[in-house]
Amino acid sequence: EAGAMRGGIFSGDALPAGATDPGGPSRACIDICLEAVRSEPPMTGRALAAEVTTPSGYVVEPSGPAEGGEPAAVLAAIDLGIKSRTPWQLAERGVRVHVLPQSTTLSEILALRPDGVLFSNGPGDPGTAEAEIELLRGVLDARIPFFGICLGNQLLGRALGYGTYKLAYGHRGVNQPVLDRATGKVEITAHNHGFAVDAPVDAPSVAPFDNGRYGRVEVSHLGLNDGVVEGLRALDLPAFSVQYHPEAAAGPHDAEHLFDRFIRLMREHRQSQDREDKN
Repeated sequence: EAGAMRGGIFSGDALPAGATDPGGPSRACIDICLEAVRSEPPMTGRALAAEVTTPSGYVVEPSGPAEGGEPAAVLAAIDLGIKSRTPWQLAERGVRVHVLPQSTTLSEILALRPDGVLFSNGPGDPGTAEAEIELLRGVLDARIPFFGICLGNQLLGRALGYGTYKLAYGHRGVNQPVLDRATGKVEITAHNHGFAVDAPVDAPSVAPFDNGRYGRVEVSHLGLNDGVVEGLRALDLPAFSVQYHPEAAAGPHDAEHLFDRFIRLMREHRQSQDREDKN
């Protein structure tokens, strides 16, 4: 009833001052370690993406059969704590991925003329990410295709005007069943999140932000263990997100098709831009 408990693993240099005891862990050592755990601030209210983002941007070029060829799409991926497998998954599908720091501005993104923008997974409370949310709203206003993963899903929810909340028990592990409501298919997915989006699940709703500026939104995926929102899809914008990890490695591969779905969105955007340029 009290929710998840905090714990600590201590060894070597991670031991708190005064906790070493050559004869084994004494009561005093245990008390010092317990105090270190109890004094750690809760995750609620913490902004941590800036601590784990890349210090500077880098490019992951298309690989495999697409190596050396014209990229299928150009992507700006905002690193909020990105897993290395995410850009690899896209590069293997022919995408040129610009991995960018958390502090990247909208003008810097637009200068790349990307076919899409991705917000990655990452740590922290999405309620603290005001700069990232404003950046995402700029992407939505520009009608650039968007894909959010984990924290990126929560930030899409907040950018659209929905709330987020701390789960009593976070979702962890590689065997979480999720319902794709469009297909009725249950996918086994990898999770590592302690926050979730608070959005209506019974039917599509008008995104609350700015009197419905971003149109209608539906909850696309639901966690079958507890009914938590596991995905969002904008019905009037090229934007979607999932709360879990389609790039899971090691882990289930049921959700890898989401990368293909995003690439289709990006290609459609590029074709539309090409037609506008010709006119």
